[in-house]
Order: sequence, then structure tokens, then C-alpha cells
Amino acid sequence: MQILTQDLREKLLANGRQQQSLRGTDGEIDFIPVVKLFTPDAGATWLLTEIDPDDQDIAFGLCDLGLGCPELGSVSLTELASVRGRLGLPVERDRHFQGVKPLSAYASDARRVGRICV
Repeated sequence: MQILTQDLREKLLANGRQQQSLRGTDGEIDFIPVVKLFTPDAGATWLLTEIDPDDQDIAFGLCDLGLGCPELGSVSLTELASVRGRLGLPVERDRHFQGVKPLSAYASDARRVGRICV
């Protein structure tokens, strides 16, 4: 399975372009996550909201490596594609994920309990 479909990539890029248009202002968009990625055998999860239009290998979102300290940040899509868990399984996309709240709300919940909860 591809980590990102063309449709998801386009949505993430559109969000990235919107965010980029606000650079230099005090504004920032708190997007609802577009996609959830996870390692089925390692406890890591990523909720991604956007791709950097200037470097389309870099996505932004809530990253949880399963160590109890989820954080907002950027991640390389190339690196995600190469990640393997303890059993050698690759990162997968949750095909049933539907974001229902802004990323900041997921981040707040995740910091409170020490992991991403969806």
C-alpha cells in the first residue's frame, strides 16, 4: 500500500500552500488532520495536516514515536517510507481515519495521556 494516495498528497499540499500564504503574518491555520499513519508493530503514529510546497518530502503534523512524548513537528516522507517496526512491517495508512477536530486538539489530548488518541 502507498503511504499517501495522490488525492491525499494533493490535500496535504493544498493545506501547505494555504499555510505558506500566511507566512510573515500573525496568522496560522489549525487544520484538521488529513491522514493518520502508524507502525503496526512499533507503536508510532503520525497525524499529518500539510506538506511543505517548497520541499514536498516534508510533512507537518503530530508525531508520536511511542515514547510517551508526542509533539508537533515535521517529518520526511522518504524516511517514513523506510521505517520498519520490530517485526519488519512498514508504516501503514489508516484507511478509515477521519479527522474530527483541529490538530491542536489532538496534540493537547496526546500530551495529556502521553500518546495520540483518535
